[in-house]
Order: sequence, then C-alpha cells, then structure tokens
Amino acid sequence: MNLSGHDQAALDIDPEETVEWREAFQALLDSWGPARGVFILQELHRMAREARLGWTPGGETAYVNTIAAEDEPDFPGDLDLEQRLAALMRWNAVAMVMRANAAYGELGGHIASYASAADLFEVGFNHFFRASGDDGAGRGDLVFFQPHSAPGVYARAFLEGRLEQADLAHYRQELRGPKEGARGLSSYPHPYLMPDFWQFPTGSMGIGPISSIYHARFMRYLTHRKLLDCGGRKVWGVFGDGEMDEPESMSALTLAAREGLDNLVWVVNCNLQRLDGPVRGNGQVIGELEKLFRGAGWNVIKVLWGSDWDGLFARDLGGALARALSQTVDGQMQTFAANDGRYNRENFFGQDEALARLVQGLTDAQIDQLRRGGHDLVKIHAAYAAAQRHRGQPTVILAHTKKGYGMGSAGQGRMTTHSHKKFDEHDLLAFRDRFGLPLDDEQVRRLDFYKPADDSPELRYLHARRRELGGYLPARRTDAAHVEIPDMRGYARFALESDGRAMSTTMAFVRMLGGLLKDQALGPRIVPIVADEARTFGMANLFKQVGIYSSVGQRYQPEDIGSMLSYREASDGQILEEGISEAGAISSWVAAATSYSVHGLAMLPFYIYYSMFGFQRVGDLIWAAADQRPRGFLIGATAGRSTLAGEGLQHQDGSSHLHAATIANCRAYDPAFACELAVIVDRGMREMMDEQQDVFYYITVMNENYAQPALAEGAAAAILRGGYRYAAYGDEHAEGGALRGVSGSTGSPAPRVTLLGSGAILPEVIKAAEALAQEGIASDVLSITSWSELAREGRSCIQASLHGAEAAGTPHITQLLEQCAGPIVAATDYVHAVPESIRAYVPQGRRYITLGTDGFGRSDTRAELRRHFGIDAQSIAEAARAGLRQPG
Repeated sequence: MNLSGHDQAALDIDPEETVEWREAFQALLDSWGPARGVFILQELHRMAREARLGWTPGGETAYVNTIAAEDEPDFPGDLDLEQRLAALMRWNAVAMVMRANAAYGELGGHIASYASAADLFEVGFNHFFRASGDDGAGRGDLVFFQPHSAPGVYARAFLEGRLEQADLAHYRQELRGPKEGARGLSSYPHPYLMPDFWQFPTGSMGIGPISSIYHARFMRYLTHRKLLDCGGRKVWGVFGDGEMDEPESMSALTLAAREGLDNLVWVVNCNLQRLDGPVRGNGQVIGELEKLFRGAGWNVIKVLWGSDWDGLFARDLGGALARALSQTVDGQMQTFAANDGRYNRENFFGQDEALARLVQGLTDAQIDQLRRGGHDLVKIHAAYAAAQRHRGQPTVILAHTKKGYGMGSAGQGRMTTHSHKKFDEHDLLAFRDRFGLPLDDEQVRRLDFYKPADDSPELRYLHARRRELGGYLPARRTDAAHVEIPDMRGYARFALESDGRAMSTTMAFVRMLGGLLKDQALGPRIVPIVADEARTFGMANLFKQVGIYSSVGQRYQPEDIGSMLSYREASDGQILEEGISEAGAISSWVAAATSYSVHGLAMLPFYIYYSMFGFQRVGDLIWAAADQRPRGFLIGATAGRSTLAGEGLQHQDGSSHLHAATIANCRAYDPAFACELAVIVDRGMREMMDEQQDVFYYITVMNENYAQPALAEGAAAAILRGGYRYAAYGDEHAEGGALRGVSGSTGSPAPRVTLLGSGAILPEVIKAAEALAQEGIASDVLSITSWSELAREGRSCIQASLHGAEAAGTPHITQLLEQCAGPIVAATDYVHAVPESIRAYVPQGRRYITLGTDGFGRSDTRAELRRHFGIDAQSIAEAARAGLRQPG
C-alpha cells in the first residue's frame, strides 16, 4: 500500500501533527545521530509489518548525490594535471575514430560513449585500478571496460607508450596494420585478437556484467580453498545503463549480494541514452536501477551532480531544486543536455521562481558548464573510495553523465550521437577550446594525434600514478606454471580395458573424474561444475568426496546426512553447484577456465550439463568464453536427439556439434566408447595444462548403457584426429579373397559398404553391419569421434593445396575411406549438416549418404525415436542397400 505523492497529500488530515513528527525525528537525529535514526525507522517498520499495513520503505532516494559535499574526502591527486590528461585522451580517441572513417568510411567506431565515460575511467586508472606488478605477484584487480569506450583505452595506452601512433592510425584495421608495420587495434575488447592487452571481452551486451560477478565469486572460491589469496583485490566493471536491460546483466545480482561480494564494484555509466534514443524516456533509469540494486541487496552510491551544483543545493533551503530534478524524466533530461545554458535557464530553472533565483548570479555560459557527477573527478573519487571501503556487500555506483560530453552541437545529448563519427571544422575547434587542448588550428584540421614530451608534467604524473598502482592496465599475462597430468592407465584403466562391460559414457566420465580428483597434483586444480543436475549424471558420490562449495559452509543438517551420497556443503568444497542457471554455470566455467591468465594459477573446470542447454541456450556466453582463450572441458551429457528418451522436444539435442564446429579454438568430440573418451580427456588435459595451448574441449556423453570395448592397439592417434577403422564385418564368409555374393555364386566380388557412426548411434551402425553380414554384404565400420576435427583438417589440406603447398597432404578422413570400399553411409544422432561437413573429402566416385535427426524431438522410447528419424540399425542397413543399388 505504498502511496503516490497525490495520495499522501490527500491523507495528510492533520498537517500540524505531521510537522510535529518531522520535528521530533529531526531532533532525534540532531541529538543522537544517524545510527539512532536508522534504529527508530527499523522499529517503526517492524511495527508496521506486525500491524499488516502492507507498507514497505521505497528503494529510491532523492535525486541527489549519495555522498554529501561535506563528507567527501580530500582529492589526493593533482586535479589540473588529471583534467589535462583526460582532455588529451578524449582528443586522441576522437582523432582515432575520425581518421579511420575518413580513410575507410565503412570501419565505424564510437566517440560518444567514451566521451561520457572518460572521467569514470581516469579516476580508476589514476587512483584505484591496481595492476599485478612486473613479477605478476597477486595479479592485481580485474577491470571490465565498457566496450564502446575502447578508443579511449587505446588513447591512454598511447600516452603510456604501450601503443605507437601508427597503431592508433590502424584502429579497426587488424589485417592491414601488420602489413604496414603497425598493430591493428580491435574494435572492442577482444583477448583473442589482442592477447597481451585485453583481459575480458565485453562487446556483447550483458556478458561483461554477469562475468564480473562470477569472477569475483571465483576469487573467493580460490581463497576459501587456500589455493590463492585474493584478499585485497577488486573486480571493477564499467557498464552502460542501457546494458542493464540485458537479462544477463541482472540475473546474478542476488548471488553477488548473497555471497557478500564486497570485492565487486560496478560503475554504471548513466548517460540516459542507448543507440536509438533514451533508455527510459518517460521515466528515470537511475531511480529504477537504484531500487533494483537495493532490492537485490547491493550497496548503492549515486554520483549525479558535479561540484558546480554544491552551491546551488546549499542555497536551496526549500528543496525546490531536488524536487525539480526528481520530477524530470530522462527524455527531458536528454533535451537539457543537448541544449545550451540559455535554453536550460529558460526551460529548467525557469520552471518556478525558487529555481530561477538560484541561478540569478550565473551567466548562460556558467549554466552550460554545470557538470553532471560522472564528469567531476572529485565526486567520482569520493564514490570510488567509499565503494572500496565498503564491507559485506557488492557496490554499484550510478554515475550520471552526458552521452557525447563535450561534443557540443555535433553530438552532445543528441539522439544520433551513438553512431556519430564525424565533426566539421567548427565542431573540432570548439572541442579543442572546450577542453583547452594544446593544438593549433592546422593540427586540429589534420586530426593530429598529440602526445606531450616524455619529461612533461603530464606524462611524469601519468607514469607515477601507474607505478604506484603496480603497472599498466589493461594487460593480460599467461605465465602460469605447468601442471603434471597423471597417466590415464591409473584413473581410466577400467575404460581402456573394458572388454565388453556395459556402461554409459556419462558414467565412465564421472568415474574418471572421481579418479582425477584423487590425484595429488591435478586433483586440487579440478573444478567440477553443475547446474543442478549432479544426481542425474551420477555425480552424487562426489558430494562427500570433495564437497559442494559454500562461502558459509553448511548451517543445517541435511535430510540425507546418514546416506553415502549425503549433500555436503563446505567453505572449502570443490564442486560449484550453480542451481538452475546455465548462464551462471558457464560464467563460473569461464572464470575457472581463464584462471591461468587472470590469476596466474591454472585450473581445470569440467562443466557437465544437458547438452541441449549448452550452445543452444548460452551460445553467446560460450562464444565470449572462446574470445578469452579458455582452457577447460564442456561435457554435454544426455547428448543427441534420441538418447534422452521420454523428455521430448525441448531437451533433445541435435545441433550442439554444429554450433561447436563454428568456434575456432573449440575441439568437439562425440565418442561412442569409454576408451575413446579416456583418450580424448587425457589429450585435452595435456594440451591445456602441460602444453598450455589456448583450446577448450566440448565432449558429448550419453546415458545409454551398452557394451564397451577395450582400446584397440594403435587407435589413440586416429581417435584424436577424428575417426578410425573400428572393425570389418562379413569377411568371415570370404573364400580365396572373395565373398559369396547375395545370389550364392562363388568367386564373384562381394557387395561391400562403408558405415560411419558416432556417439550413441555407433552401436546402431554395428548392429546394421552385423545384419548386412548375414545377407552376405560386407562392411567396414568407422568410429567417427569428431566430425568437426575431420572437417577442419580437410579444409586445411584444401587450403594448403590452393596456395600451392607441395606437401598439402591428404585429409585423414579421405585416407580412411580410401582403405575401404563401396557406398558410404554416415549416421549420427545430430542434424544432417554434421555428417555433411565431411562430404568434400569423400573419395571421388563413392556415393555418400547421410542420416540425421533434423526437425524437432519427440517423447518416446529410444527405439521409436531412432526409427522415426531413420537412424536405427534397420534404417542404416536400408540406406546401405540403396547405396549398393545406386552406387554412383
């Protein structure tokens, strides 16, 4: 029953009594201070709850700064030098984007976002963002940069001497730059493209925010498990207000509060604009975000108005200014930002006499220079310092800025400012004058980059500040120690020497994982991750073995405490149980998979999940993970469209291998047998932890039990390349090198086919081969462990040949097929496009028939599903016969 302003006025039936209540509360504050005031309010709130009034305190405070001017700490830096440095970075960022578009109009780039965020960055760079130091000890803070502000970060790196003028001249020219002796600069933060510079990709909106939360939580995980002391380190994220509309931005806010992540600080750049127009034209996004974050349990600091406004607020004894600001919607606030001092005098301060009197002594130019809080270094520093001191909660700083700040009539506050890439000469000269840049008119017209002399006060100050904070940022390091990998004959002997025992590949994986966790060197580095499906995958035995991570331990007695599979939470637990949040689980996986570069400590995450809820559900997060060069395993369980019987359309995966094939540093495998799985896991661990290659593995496993063969001698290398000749069928009927034909004649060439299968469908292929043998049709069965690896190698060979390489080589799949004969049938539990990916490498003259599971899944038994999609043994045999009838 919270009341609107109109309702409150109507219910004030005794204004005199209301005044008495206000005076009494003010007297209490004057006598006993804020703490007593908070206590009394909490008591009154408790009484209101008990009386069931249906009232709760509003989560939004007045539209003013959280930190009062008198409570601000002294600014510790040289304000004049910092403002001059920020002005230089603004100019070089503008010049960078404009020069690129003058040369090549289609390159794009953004000026307005950095114009609004420059001061937010600079206070961080000069006073708060800690680097790891030359020795990498401690690794420093983690900083997530608003992506469209990348030109400003490059401009700072230029002044620091980390980038050259030629590099800036090749912004968004990553291919041309190296050809011309320069470094091409990526459009946004991309570690894959600039692996020594950017740490975190943030270009896809919403991914930076959720990733920052799980990185902060993973730092606590490392500390609690006594693997690495992350105390004193912060995770800083500078994001946009429009970006907060992304579900990923909001989905983990309560986790951050629940975990008490006071090592996390978000700075939301509230310039009130997105690409097309206002974020909340008819409302106030800052107030909305304040309520949202407070409700989620965050500490909220608002930085709305610069120091120029302090005097106005001090003289506003009746509160007219605060009321007017609180009642101004963002669309109108944007209009004020886009216009000059005279317009604002008439249209904002001219609303009533009280406001007009406040600015009577100010010129129009002075009104135009009134800064929003996100452009005032002193205000920003006070907020950052408060956030750094705060304990027990994550902090969000809502910083009010102007998009295109300083761009004047060319772009400040304009609807089109996000895509603005050009200034005319008048606007450029006005920009120079606004920020007092040391450039003559001709330098401005030429868009010259500007860097002061190395011994100038500006550069001496800049380098001194970064030395004090441990070095330069952003910077990415990869000097993590190697981790010894155990021999697979220890943890996976059961799989290598199975000899016909029936089990599922999911169970084989879990058993291998349990063995690996016991290894003294590798075990502590393993991070098992699940999204509330551990029991489904048979992992419950790990609850007791290594425990489930909880920052507060286990404050309750679990219902199943006497069970062998009891649910055990512990502050040093190893399993990350993320609940029903695939986005959260993959974000945890990314934090662990990039620990080698972020923390200098190589970790090995295994995230096991329903394969349908991987690439299809959180594909953008996996793509961003690939950009960060992760090292770890994604385990797509209950994989394929027919193995998860009964679950139906939403749960049955037929496309994940298609998605995985598009990611260059992802090695995707679909092993049918536990022995194949063991070989792949062993190779992946060695590639990532010992050789330190920037790859990650996607492996699909199934929940179907069937006979598991032992590893064939010499098969391991071919398994890793993507396929091997598993067995031949029907040859036992041969006499003198020939098979009896279907008609029963002797000595004539026997009909022969080649059958390819992967994953859960390989047993169906084997059944088909056995049935065909009974008919006198011989076959070679190839186990395809990775369609994508075969296709990649095939493309590589073709490309080498096209470029005239003398030893281009023959694709592995081509070699395998050349050793076999007859028409080829390829069957998978995935869409046809998966086996179709190797068609180009099939030997000429051989018919190639693919069987797959296009369309939607169904709820039924495995047998019915496979018959429906045409991938069961009968369908495979039918396809083979058809191929023999029409071989070409």
